[in-house]
Amino acid sequence: MPQPDGALRIALTAVTGATGAVGSRVARRLADAGVPLRLVVRDPARVAVAAEVRQASGYDAAEEMRAALEAVDALLLVPASEDAHRVAMHRSAVDAAVAAGVGHLVYLSFFNAAPDATFTFARDHWNTEQLVRATGVPFTFLRMNLYMDFVPALVGEDGVIRGPAGDGRVSAILRDDVAAAAAAVLTTSGHVGRTYDLTGPEAFTLAEAAQRMGTRFVDETDDEAYASRAGYGAPAFEVAGWVSTYQAIRDGSLAGVSTDVRALTGSDPVGLADYLAGG
Repeated sequence: MPQPDGALRIALTAVTGATGAVGSRVARRLADAGVPLRLVVRDPARVAVAAEVRQASGYDAAEEMRAALEAVDALLLVPASEDAHRVAMHRSAVDAAVAAGVGHLVYLSFFNAAPDATFTFARDHWNTEQLVRATGVPFTFLRMNLYMDFVPALVGEDGVIRGPAGDGRVSAILRDDVAAAAAAVLTTSGHVGRTYDLTGPEAFTLAEAAQRMGTRFVDETDDEAYASRAGYGAPAFEVAGWVSTYQAIRDGSLAGVSTDVRALTGSDPVGLADYLAGG
């Protein structure tokens, strides 16, 4: 893997979803680095970074997106929220980027994205990658694993993690480490045409995570998992996404450990023990 040559970009960089959990972190890093920056958001009042701001009501607001991306050299496209029509929304955003003449499209994808991925939402990311490739625009894909920051939220109201994950492992990664890698790609050269896997430094089971958090893990069957989540009133595609998260851990789809974060940032990503200890 070629190492970034350290040449700082001086052209305009845009970040979508810049008030969200990852986008805001990337925006902060770029602003602190003095990168000419434009933030594309739905609600400008929520922006907490000193930067140029453009409003777009959604990825499917084609003309708003095109106008927001005019004169942009590099774009970080943060995925839309989970939605039955998310790929169509991404298509609109990608088309707007092409129409605006964006020179480098960096898409925040998902680990082991594939058309038949166990984790159903990873299929959306694979389809989006294909949309980007078909445009001919220079691209970089950042395939992140599950958020380590989200692991404590897996603990239910009864104080137990439940899901059909078996003894499978997941190389979860902190949002801060995802943001650091994205900022590195956006501020140095040598990344066009590359796909980077963004993972934590190790893969752990949910039972191991539960033990570190002073709780326990209960391995549900698939039927039990669907039944236990049916009461939330969520649409079927979303419930399938929730359950298949655990199934992807179970079948090893999320177990791979990559050194790409260190190669991009020069620092190792934070591991589970250090994260839970507040380090």
